[in-house]
Amino acid sequence: MDRLFRALRPFIRRVTQRAGGVLVLAVLATILGGYGASQLSIDTDISNLVPEDYESVQALDTLQRTVGGERDMAVAISSPSFEANKAFAEDFIPRALSLRREADTSATYLTRVEYKREVKFLKDNALYFASDQELRQVEDFLDDQIAEAKRARQEANPFYFELEEEEGGTADTAETTEESGEALEGVYDRLIGKRYPISDDSTTMVLRFYPSGANTNIGYIENLYADTRALVDRMEPASYHPEMEVVLAGRLYRQLVEVETIWSDVTGSFGVGVGTVLLVVILYFLYKAYRVRSGPGFDGRVLLRELVRAPVMGLVIGVPLFMSLAWTGGVAALLFGRLNLMTSTLGLVLFGLGIDFGIHFYARYAEERADGHSVVDAVERTFVSTGQAIAVGAFTTAGALYVLVVADFKGFSEFGAIAGTGVLFALVAMTVVMPALLALLERTGLLDLRRGAGMEAAPDDAPRRYSAARPVVVGGLVAVLLALALAPRVDFQYDFGALEPEYTEYEQRDRYVDRVSTGGSNNRRNPAYIVADSRDAVPKIVAAVRKKMRADTTSPTILAVESLQERFPLRDTAQASKLARIAQIRETATENRYLRDESTDALERLRRAAQPRAPIPLDQVPRSLRKQFTTKDGELGRFVMIYPSVGLSDGRKSIAFAKDVGTITTEDGTTYHAGSTSLVAADMLMLLQREAPWMIAGTFVIVALLMLLNFRSLRWAGLALVPLVVGLLWMLLVMEVFGLKVNFYNMIVFPAILGIGNDAGVHMVHRYREEGPGSLWTVLRSTGEHVTMGTLTTMVGFGGLLLSFHPGLNSMGTLAVLGLGTTLLAAVGFLPALWQWLEDRGFWGSVER
Repeated sequence: MDRLFRALRPFIRRVTQRAGGVLVLAVLATILGGYGASQLSIDTDISNLVPEDYESVQALDTLQRTVGGERDMAVAISSPSFEANKAFAEDFIPRALSLRREADTSATYLTRVEYKREVKFLKDNALYFASDQELRQVEDFLDDQIAEAKRARQEANPFYFELEEEEGGTADTAETTEESGEALEGVYDRLIGKRYPISDDSTTMVLRFYPSGANTNIGYIENLYADTRALVDRMEPASYHPEMEVVLAGRLYRQLVEVETIWSDVTGSFGVGVGTVLLVVILYFLYKAYRVRSGPGFDGRVLLRELVRAPVMGLVIGVPLFMSLAWTGGVAALLFGRLNLMTSTLGLVLFGLGIDFGIHFYARYAEERADGHSVVDAVERTFVSTGQAIAVGAFTTAGALYVLVVADFKGFSEFGAIAGTGVLFALVAMTVVMPALLALLERTGLLDLRRGAGMEAAPDDAPRRYSAARPVVVGGLVAVLLALALAPRVDFQYDFGALEPEYTEYEQRDRYVDRVSTGGSNNRRNPAYIVADSRDAVPKIVAAVRKKMRADTTSPTILAVESLQERFPLRDTAQASKLARIAQIRETATENRYLRDESTDALERLRRAAQPRAPIPLDQVPRSLRKQFTTKDGELGRFVMIYPSVGLSDGRKSIAFAKDVGTITTEDGTTYHAGSTSLVAADMLMLLQREAPWMIAGTFVIVALLMLLNFRSLRWAGLALVPLVVGLLWMLLVMEVFGLKVNFYNMIVFPAILGIGNDAGVHMVHRYREEGPGSLWTVLRSTGEHVTMGTLTTMVGFGGLLLSFHPGLNSMGTLAVLGLGTTLLAAVGFLPALWQWLEDRGFWGSVER
């Protein structure tokens, strides 16, 4: 590395001499990069962090192309008049369904709507559309009713007594009867429900529209809501009723609000973080320059002059850094076209990291100018010495980050590609563009760093020891041992819900939707879909799923499976079998001697629902039932819906559900893959857990190898790694003590800190090796200060995420600030103490510098 930088001396001299041309080229590159960066958007769908060739992703793509989006657009119509709400809905529905995605195409935004149900027809024929599982629930209800009626009659007979008490007793029988009654109520609500989707007081009606486009296409969702809002406004709701409100909500709207809010959150955090970083750097260099120029006393004129110059210092460091960010954004746009939740934070990270390079270069350049060197010579000397240390740190950081590119998990791979490229761009900006800018500003007189304007006061002649070296080393090692013992206890956060923020705007709109109860379907959410090759394959898939349900008795995750063929039998044999079963239910409900005289509401509804005696023609099947089993192309009954019995916000339960239904093999050996965003998210979590240890280990190996390559000494490379290793172990100790958890957002912080946190050790070891033993206090006062400032600015960059309302992004900021803080403490606290301890024992006498 030393030979390379010495060979580059002529290049850096030309850069300084032709500063204007270098800056023009940099500006042109910035314009191009900035244009590309302006086209970037944020994709908040964590399911897109899984590679496209994964079976769950391909199944989801098939689902979206065949059936449409899983999430809905809810339209809440609210006014005191039910008739006005109904009139608006019936005028609105056909217009909404005919809205086109583009004026010159026939593609519509929406495929279907849940609105009016043919309640009378369903009440008369409900059992014909019941699934096998629902029919079993009806039969169980009748059995319980018979047992209850039988028991009641026996107890009413004064001559009856039990010779032996039945197991379970009366209380258990009553409880079972109540449970079966509730199950029947749920079946009834699912099959029939309300005629209109209205609230209990009939003042609010909710229409649910299902999209034709992908749920992950934010541009499509934005246009859908904008065009729907324009349609509502054209229809003038007040003309239907003066108090009418029409509110657009739904799960699609939540996704839209999420993207817009996170984008605002990221840009706001970036603005605050950048402003804070620049202010800290300017104040630092202002203090350093004032201290040198004014001496021990206070000098108002010197302070005023330095205050006037302060913005120029910010310009010197800020301009090259903003250029590197623009270049990085342009490359990110070329490579990926958008940012994910993890890469969306990179602006803050790269700004904090890149300014670290600028601090080191500017501070050393100012020292060289203070020693009387010309601008060209000062730039050259800084480039060869500090520039080399910066390059080592940058190459090590970039190399460590590029290791992540091989990961399947896109949170790792895209973060590594963009961050690694950004680090290299920051290196170029700070070691090439900054020297050109420094030269230009010094020529124009806007910056004056001649003799007497340096950043360092004259060092003391007598070397000073690092006090309390032994207690610091011993205490640090004790903390390391504690960390090794407690690190396995650091928990992983499986609860997706705990990592999701509350979106106020969405919640306010969703309150209108919540006024309308969905009845017994409340426990049937987030289904997984299997799209079959043909309708004939659907019963085989259903049978395979039910076989899994029966086999899994220890940890069941499947609540129910639905298909059109089960709700509406298409074959003669299936129709005959279902009609026979309904006839048996009808006979039991009406002819059984224990029930024929009973006239409860539940039994009366059941007797009416069991009327079908002949197959119902397809054209008489209620449209509301057919539409939920119809593809976008109008094909009926080619997919199966599998409902989970567990909450999928818990990552462990989501993984268990994915393992149960992700791959289904029928009796004839055909394999099908289920699709849903929940299944892809489960795959993402499993992928993250599988790859994270390897990525972290790979990153550390690359860092260690690059350190060894640079220092060409196992001992010096090992010393440079001390702050990184010790700092990370201290971080794990603090996490365990304060109960901080790892999650799929902040997991990226571990390889990032391995790549970034090594920088402090590199600079400290380079300077100590350059100055030699006995120079410990000099190294701390110069490089130690610069390392502290550089790391603090990187921490401030990550710290912008602490202002994020998003719990996941906030956890990234928390862990990064903690990790960088502990590595900094190890670099300027533990490492110098270790050096002093080694000096006291004559260690350096056996080490070649």
